[in-house]
Amino acid sequence: MDQTYMKERPILPLMLSMALPMTISMLVNSLYNIVDSYFVAQISEDAMTALSLVYPVQNLVTAVTVGSGVGINAAIAFYLGANRQDLANTAAGVGMLLNTMHGLLLTIGCLGAMPWFLSLFTRQETVLSMALQYSHITLLFCLPIAVSISFEKIFQAVGKMTVSMASMMIGCIANILLDPVLIFGLGPFPVMGITGAAIATVFSQLLTLVIYLIVYFTRPLPVRLTLEVPKAIGNLCGRIYLVGIPATLSLALPSLLISALNAILTAFSQTYVLVLGAYYKLQTFLYLTASGVVQGMRPVVAYNYGAGETRRLRGIFRTALGLIVGVMVLGTVLCLAVPQALIGLFTANEETIQLGSTALRIISIGFIVSAVTVTISGMLEGLGKGLPSLIISLLRYVLLIIPLAYLFSRRLGAVGVWHAFWVTEFLTALVSCLLYRKSAPHK
Repeated sequence: MDQTYMKERPILPLMLSMALPMTISMLVNSLYNIVDSYFVAQISEDAMTALSLVYPVQNLVTAVTVGSGVGINAAIAFYLGANRQDLANTAAGVGMLLNTMHGLLLTIGCLGAMPWFLSLFTRQETVLSMALQYSHITLLFCLPIAVSISFEKIFQAVGKMTVSMASMMIGCIANILLDPVLIFGLGPFPVMGITGAAIATVFSQLLTLVIYLIVYFTRPLPVRLTLEVPKAIGNLCGRIYLVGIPATLSLALPSLLISALNAILTAFSQTYVLVLGAYYKLQTFLYLTASGVVQGMRPVVAYNYGAGETRRLRGIFRTALGLIVGVMVLGTVLCLAVPQALIGLFTANEETIQLGSTALRIISIGFIVSAVTVTISGMLEGLGKGLPSLIISLLRYVLLIIPLAYLFSRRLGAVGVWHAFWVTEFLTALVSCLLYRKSAPHK
């Protein structure tokens, strides 16, 4: 199938056609995250705290599987741009095999480590019990999640964004509908509490996978899952991991960050852990939407780079940056204008709402400038330059924010943690620009 439109079509219409379906699906996914947390919060604040403590491990699973998927995506698009159909097919087959192995290892490792991990952050028996109930169900399905995400990145690599959009949206909508039914026991279903939330989550993930499988086996794609070039498998593993490992680490680092910040905030009050968890649920509305733009941009960048269209890359970068800035402006306005309403989705406690409102107003200072960092990272991944993208993520999630959060909290209390967010975004954006100028192709 002809993919040359990626280097011939005007950039803005091309980017919108690639990014808009993914942005819409990410918006729905963001809504799911918020609605899911809203229903869990109706159980109790302990339930919301339990969900917040499990989140870093769930994010780790997502990081490994999506990170590997990014490597698959970049490899397929690059070889299609270079007119190497056989290598594109082999990249898809090798990538699926690798990510399936990742899913199996994650299931075993995360389930085994979960009791120890949770004990690091709370001694409350109710919170521990709820967190284990939720995690034991959701982590059993790491393998199908890995397969589903691999299909997602394969479809995106060949420009089939509407398939990814439909699959993800149907799964998210199913989760939203099932949450109140299973949590509160509507109709013929018994009250299941946080266990019901976990069952709704895994059902929606399996539904998404089923849709991908149906489309793959019933409709033609520009690539197939094969191993047409066995001699190239070693090199392909290297190419996939060259981008996939930095992408994985970039996505996994928020888990380390949240765990570190939870440790700092616990010294002040367990309430701040809930506030941090609520913020990370809310910020998915912004950063998952921005991720939709990046996911649309990445295969276009890789294809044009593989085809030698380096001059076109600058226009792609500017267009993506403009779209992501628009998302961040909207997020900033909402956090400054109605922070109480946003935090009120997760708790009815007035003190928690006030503490959360303060956090949102401070953290949102860095939203707009973070658009630069997000766009540059996505651009570098599309170019196959995983190392500078990893450096950016290390600065943003570990090397700057954790030390700053600790130091600021010593001087300003818990509010100092919130200030560390925007300071880190400004510093990281500056470094990102320097790395991009050095790493991007210039012609």
